[in-house]
Amino acid sequence: RGGRGGRTGSRLPILAAVGVGIAVVGVGAGAMMAGGGEDEDKGANQTVSATAPASQSASAEASPTVDPVRQQAVELDKLLAESGTGRTTVINAVGDVKTCDKLPQAAKDLRDAAKQRSGLVDSLSKLSVDKLPQHTELTTALTKAWQASASADNHYAAWADRTAGKKGCKKGKAATQPTAATRASGTATKEKAKAAALWNAIAKKYGLTERQPTQL
Repeated sequence: RGGRGGRTGSRLPILAAVGVGIAVVGVGAGAMMAGGGEDEDKGANQTVSATAPASQSASAEASPTVDPVRQQAVELDKLLAESGTGRTTVINAVGDVKTCDKLPQAAKDLRDAAKQRSGLVDSLSKLSVDKLPQHTELTTALTKAWQASASADNHYAAWADRTAGKKGCKKGKAATQPTAATRASGTATKEKAKAAALWNAIAKKYGLTERQPTQL
């Protein structure tokens, strides 16, 4: 018995040592696992933050860049579309005066046309066209053209008034000629030709409406 007790006693330190070793291994493994989890979390966070700029750049690419030159050209194109709207009315009114027909209405139509031309000049002065090629020459030509057209229309209206007066008509035709109106109309035609050439170069480049001088 004494021998067995001795052998049992000698096993106790060995078992204790083994237990301590297992505990140490367990703690080490736990630390490694914990550390690995943190690294994985960090890795996941890094992946998200790395992809965020890519999403932002994709969003930036998705929004188209506005061409400021084309934008100004589009706005001027809209104004030019208005400029030719009264042409037929003016032609008809002048024709009526020549034949002494509907003279009061002709005078009114011509004065309305003059106001419309003056309105175009005012609208043009408020447009931003500084980025357009040769914008100074273009706006100068348009301004002179519309001012001359307004002057011509007013002279034609005054001619209609004279024609409606005493001895204004002779054998069904206007007794006088609208000399001042014809002169102003000639100036308008010359300036419209300049403006059309300058505008059409811009219109062709940006896919907008090209116009003949008579359409201005």
